[in-house]
Amino acid sequence: MHILITGINGFVGTHLTRYLQSVMPFAELHGTIFNGKPENLIDKVNYHQLDLKDTDRVNRLIREAQPDLIFHLAAYAFVPDSFVDPWQTLENNMKSQLNLFEACRLCDIQPKIFITSSATVYGSVQPDEIPLTENAPLRPSNPYALSKIVQETMALQYQITYGWHVVCARLFNHIGPGQNANFVAPAFAQQIAQIEVGTQEPVIRVGDLSDKRDFIDVRDAVRAYKLILENGASGEIYNIASGRSYRIQFILDHLIRHSSHKNIRVEVDKSLLRSTSTPILQGDYTKLHKATGWSPEIPIEQTLEDILNDARQRIRKNE
Repeated sequence: MHILITGINGFVGTHLTRYLQSVMPFAELHGTIFNGKPENLIDKVNYHQLDLKDTDRVNRLIREAQPDLIFHLAAYAFVPDSFVDPWQTLENNMKSQLNLFEACRLCDIQPKIFITSSATVYGSVQPDEIPLTENAPLRPSNPYALSKIVQETMALQYQITYGWHVVCARLFNHIGPGQNANFVAPAFAQQIAQIEVGTQEPVIRVGDLSDKRDFIDVRDAVRAYKLILENGASGEIYNIASGRSYRIQFILDHLIRHSSHKNIRVEVDKSLLRSTSTPILQGDYTKLHKATGWSPEIPIEQTLEDILNDARQRIRKNE
């Protein structure tokens, strides 16, 4: 069994790799990285440094790896950046996937392919639409969400045209240890960890805390990835969600309660407020559960404590 993971050195890619190694120990793993080397190389992984927009390099990769399974995770995924340079996000996310598909077609192989989409495709929703099923209207409010809709549609086109086994997952807000501090939970945790060691004044700077999000632990999410690729119906899309939503205020409050510093203040930083807002996102994972038996297992309280401990370890490592 040959498995290819694009974006293997990212937050989700790292967790997926370790999970697959634990449940498929004899699989040959290949992974793409965009530039440089992963900070922590994972044993028994074949790394390939390339730009997925490079058609020739992608063709060589597919000929060499001959994957039976492909988990396509690589993408420009930070929403604020997608407003700064919309075309960079659209071009990267569309062309990278197209190159992968075309390379498989030209090499005359038909691996099972998993495409990572995002709950951002639902955009701004109405209260009566919650929880969101896969049939909810798509209202992309940023270029990143638009690029994900294109990726989903492209996957469906190749499934229809060539009969491939291609599945997509719309992942709601996934969090866990190892996530970049550009995202809300690790951003709070990093500030708390810095406050605890005295490298930051006891003030956490925040954006809008009133929005509600469906947070799923990344370790639950990667378990769903494998189940969807194995048991999901070709051409279908599945929500990966917890089925619950929490205010950003809850995330912050929980992390502060578990800090060793008891006098932390909170201040709003206007630069962290987004021009567009989605007050609530909450998913329905019924379709996924019926197809695979999957349900989330890790409570959000455990996830947040793991994120805070991870931030502390990073601070100690850099001292």
